[in-house]
Amino acid sequence: MNKRRITIVSVLAMAMIFLSGCGFPGLSSSSDDTIRIAALNTTEQQILASMDQQMIEHYTDLHVTIISNLGSSNVSFEAMKRGDADMSAARYDGTDLTTILGKTSSGNPKTDSETVKKAFQKKYGFTYLPSYGFADTYAWMVTQATAKKYNLNTVSDMKTHASELSVGLDQTWMKRSGDGYPAFQKKYNFSFGTASPMQIGLVYDAVSAGKMDAVLGYSTDGRISSYNLKLLKDDQNFFPPYYAYPVATTKILKEHPELIKVLSKLSGKISVSTMQKLNYQADDELKEPSVVAKEFLQKHNYFEGSND
Repeated sequence: MNKRRITIVSVLAMAMIFLSGCGFPGLSSSSDDTIRIAALNTTEQQILASMDQQMIEHYTDLHVTIISNLGSSNVSFEAMKRGDADMSAARYDGTDLTTILGKTSSGNPKTDSETVKKAFQKKYGFTYLPSYGFADTYAWMVTQATAKKYNLNTVSDMKTHASELSVGLDQTWMKRSGDGYPAFQKKYNFSFGTASPMQIGLVYDAVSAGKMDAVLGYSTDGRISSYNLKLLKDDQNFFPPYYAYPVATTKILKEHPELIKVLSKLSGKISVSTMQKLNYQADDELKEPSVVAKEFLQKHNYFEGSND
């Protein structure tokens, strides 16, 4: 979502582990007092995983292991299904609606969220805990100069010049069903002249440097403000909401019900602007995600008191 600390070797190795049917070495079985948190290879997920870890270890007697740098939400999902992870640092309801459940958005964010929560509980035994509060959606973005040149304010505004534009796209989004590029072309009724798959963390540099006319990035990325990029309004409401939630197996919550109270302390506490700032601290100021998480929790007094 590179500056986002993607460890390519780790990602490939972990993907191969899943494909080969093997578990994570040393993590395939959970000890009674250790919670295993799966986190994607994005700054955002690394920060949230660290918050969860520090909260759990502060308020309970449990230990936490973070399984870092997973390559996609599907890999994280499979880790939980296989019993290699007890929870995900963050899952996004819109992503799970379209990629895991294979459904399209109803156009009603509340209905979509309820659909995902009920299905995950019933089909997989996974519990969506209260949301952190922010929605990290896909967003088309351009430089201010490009916006002025083509008079771009909405996604539909790109249609007139689409055949001239070169765009950088998240490589996992290119062929994704439901809310990916094929569905996007149908919804907006246009295609781009050149559409290049890229690692998501590279798109911001590419558009800022003029190597791409427009890119599809994440709305909470701190580089949006640091590069002064302009977000184009999704005027056709193509993208469903992607609210971020910690998600845990029902099994681990039954074994450790105290986790519900602890993780709910972060419910609604992180806005889009707050997440942008936290991501910026890691990506641009080069702070470790664990340090960013600790400073946020300390600033907001999460380390005071106990879970009693």
